[in-house]
Amino acid sequence: MPLKVKKLVSHAIIPKRTSNVSAGYDLYSTEGYVILPGHRAIVSTGISLILPEGVYGRFAPLTGLSIKNGLQTGADVIDPDYTKEIKVVLFNSGTNHFHIQPGYRIAQLILERFETHDVVEETSDSNDLE
Repeated sequence: MPLKVKKLVSHAIIPKRTSNVSAGYDLYSTEGYVILPGHRAIVSTGISLILPEGVYGRFAPLTGLSIKNGLQTGADVIDPDYTKEIKVVLFNSGTNHFHIQPGYRIAQLILERFETHDVVEETSDSNDLE
């Protein structure tokens, strides 16, 4: 099943893998930001997604941005029923201002399979669940 992507603004960049063996799809900013040390920004990607059935998305930091600049990602999970714009929370744990320009790679999107199960309350007196 494909990962379906809709551009919400004309200059948005569709997520890309940097090689055939890359696990993540690079995500790109559509706007400019300055993230001060110890602060965060919610960065627009200008895209929405329709995830394949049985898959959720999660954000992962780009190694270079993390190691060189102290940028980390937050708000990690994209549920399959979320169809609004994808935005990435970036935290600057470094010591310098970080400047993001439109078109910058900001994070990776990792697709993962998941299972859900019904939750049943156990009402027996025993502390052991079987």
